[in-house]
Amino acid sequence: MDINALFTDEGLRAFTATVRDQHVRDAQQYGQIADIVRRRLEQTPIEGDRWMSKKLRAWKVSRQLKAMQKASGEAASKAEALYATYRNEVLELPQRRAAAEARKLERKQGRQAALGAAVAKSLDKTVTALNTPTEQAPGAVPQARPAEFVAPDNPWNQWPMAAGGERPTSTINDYFAKGEGQ
Repeated sequence: MDINALFTDEGLRAFTATVRDQHVRDAQQYGQIADIVRRRLEQTPIEGDRWMSKKLRAWKVSRQLKAMQKASGEAASKAEALYATYRNEVLELPQRRAAAEARKLERKQGRQAALGAAVAKSLDKTVTALNTPTEQAPGAVPQARPAEFVAPDNPWNQWPMAAGGERPTSTINDYFAKGEGQ
């Protein structure tokens, strides 16, 4: 067998198909032999057997052949897995990387376009705000407060102080209004 042929799609496919078919045939043969051995041992008594001795002995022996059948079936599926893994990880990898790079470049260009649009919108707002007269600036908060909101005195003088204020309080209840019915 040419080892370089294994590193091509056709060569590895042929190898794995051959191995798979061989293991499938072996698994079928092991299953058939296990059934024949079990049936024959169930019908063959050995001197000193008890009630279920024949069936138990037949099961123990045929179980080993069934394990061989199972192992061959798994080997056949592993041969298929070998080909699928080689195809995904080696043969199709350059195409997947190229497609991923193209998607990455497309996303990058989309982000750059969105950023350019945001900058243009911000500059447009700035130019509009700078060209608008200051008396009529939309949404601007006036700098001076109206006279009704400005108190000439300190607002803290409205409430009595507990220690040394205008009127001394004897209890904490002087600070809280009494409710109806209490």
